[in-house]
Amino acid sequence: MLTPEQLVASQKANMETLYGLTTKAFEGVEKLVELNLQATKAALAESQAHANAMLSVKDAQELIALQAGLFQPLAEKAAAYSRHLYDIASGTGAEFSKAFESKVAEGQAQFASLVDNAAKNAPAGSETAVAMMKSAVAAANNAFESVQKAVKQATDVAEANFNAVATSATSVAKTATAKKR
Repeated sequence: MLTPEQLVASQKANMETLYGLTTKAFEGVEKLVELNLQATKAALAESQAHANAMLSVKDAQELIALQAGLFQPLAEKAAAYSRHLYDIASGTGAEFSKAFESKVAEGQAQFASLVDNAAKNAPAGSETAVAMMKSAVAAANNAFESVQKAVKQATDVAEANFNAVATSATSVAKTATAKKR
């Protein structure tokens, strides 16, 4: 059983983890707001510059060239924005995952200690039950590790796919812009 001191220490650690995760979540939101403000300011400035350029156009050919030159930078900026957005989300998610894994590891260690303590104080003849319990704990730990590895692999694949799509979109925009000129 847990002593009152252990219970208080556990609750304190849980509160510290909660406050830490809340802080990380707010940091992620701050980064997202900052990214959106920068993107909005840049879009407004570029819109003004483009409008001024359109007002100085002298013929239709120049207008078509101006419009064609707009697509490539637009696609690159959209890809860069998406990349920043992905970085913010994955960074914040990684912090949450790290905290979760730490808490799970701590819980597994406490449970293993509890099982070992129970095994030491178990009555004679209960060795089979203790062995089965230890085996179940080991199987649960192995299953959790397998899930962690699968999530890591899926994350790596998703990031690779995201990078491939961003690169592809940028090159398609470059090709389309080159053909229009």
